Amino acid sequence: QVHLAELGGGLVQAGGSLRLSCAASINIFEFNDMGWYRQAPGKERELVASINVGGVTKYGESVKGRFTISRDGAKKTVYLQMNSLNPDDTGVYLCYGRILSRHTWGKGTLVNVSS
Repeated sequence: QVHLAELGGGLVQAGGSLRLSCAASINIFEFNDMGWYRQAPGKERELVASINVGGVTKYGESVKGRFTISRDGAKKTVYLQMNSLNPDDTGVYLCYGRILSRHTWGKGTLVNVSS
């Protein structure tokens, strides 16, 4: 059974940085792609960033230039470096991994950006 576990959320002031990590129970290159969504109160879940097996990355428009997704195959971990955080980045960040049409989700980690 595939598991994903996020770490790294917390409270940060606007302008600050956080790094999230998502550790997988399997070789991360078995996923077609992995990434992060976020869920903010009263808003739809939105894609933050993704990276596919070939290393191609995608970012949501609101985080381009501020967030960076990366991975470490040996550690079976995907990272999300978040810089220049603002209160609109507040939400639960959920890691996912996709194999064909099957998505596996982590439990999420809360990021709270204060103004």
